[in-house]
Amino acid sequence: MTHPLLDLPPLTAARFADIERRVAALLGTEQDVVITQGEALLPLEGCIRAGARPGSSALNVVTGPYGQTFGGWLRDAGATVVDLEVPFHTAVTAEQVERALAANPGIDFVSLVHAEAATGNTNPVAEIGEVVRAHGALFMLDAVASVAAEPLLPDAWGVDLCVIGAQKAMGGPAGVSAVSVSARAWERFAANPAAPRRSYLSLLDWKERWIDGGRKALLHAPAQLEMLALEACVERIEGAGLDTVMARHATAAAATRAGAAALGGGLEPYVYEARDAAPVATTLRTPAGVDAAALVARVLAVDPALPLVAGGGALAKEMIRVNHYGPDATRTTVSASLAALGTALAGSGVAGVDQDAAANAVAGVYEA
Repeated sequence: MTHPLLDLPPLTAARFADIERRVAALLGTEQDVVITQGEALLPLEGCIRAGARPGSSALNVVTGPYGQTFGGWLRDAGATVVDLEVPFHTAVTAEQVERALAANPGIDFVSLVHAEAATGNTNPVAEIGEVVRAHGALFMLDAVASVAAEPLLPDAWGVDLCVIGAQKAMGGPAGVSAVSVSARAWERFAANPAAPRRSYLSLLDWKERWIDGGRKALLHAPAQLEMLALEACVERIEGAGLDTVMARHATAAAATRAGAAALGGGLEPYVYEARDAAPVATTLRTPAGVDAAALVARVLAVDPALPLVAGGGALAKEMIRVNHYGPDATRTTVSASLAALGTALAGSGVAGVDQDAAANAVAGVYEA
């Protein structure tokens, strides 16, 4: 008995290359694009292992947990690391990056997360890229949460390594990712004797055996279902129009922020300024005495389908994240999430909760 998801013909090199081409078009890049067979941490680690080595110096911008992870990988690769840490309720500025580079002129690698879904902030990559380019460092950007949710222009912004994943705003699978690689980055990788080779982490393998070979023979059997799902979600974005998809995320974010502010009960945006807030997720600070993880558990016990999670680690007691990306970037999801939070807050004895005001605020954003 055949099964449409199991009995599939092999994915050809030509089709694989066509999916790469369409991903490159989504990014508006002329750089080489490599689709990697795994979650986006795979190419992110691959970029760091190939781009950093003993004797190199890196500026690692930390605006959330992924920046912390990158710092560990950079140190493991032997680089001297300068961590530029900013509070998670804000974004880093180009001026802060410029000062850090001026104070450490030997820095030759900069790592940054565009949008931090875990903390709900987003960073001004265009301005930062200009500063990094003037300094001459290689620039790696984690754009997993920002792709298809907000403008992403790696070529125009001077990004040498732009890593994306499909599982958030693109509404696709988590098991496949991609990275655009500049000519400068390829040169840096090739000159690094410690760069991974003949390894699942090796981007150089894809360069030498796939790209330089004319994209005629794949390195190994691709993750077929994930590749087909990636192709489908790119096709869906092409059909709707990238600007339309980004606008849907921006509206969901604005409506969530406005609705949460109107809901009252001491709930307030975790990211102070709206300009610093990511369009994929809105983080909220719970009122004093209300445990965020317990509040989320109370909501999900009633409706486990709602895209609500408590903050990670030390933030679990004070932060709630409303995820509104991909299929959840809708008025229905935003309204249901805020209504459920209002009910849970009121049920916890919190005074001043105004469900009608929250609903009206959400409606106002969408109707505008």
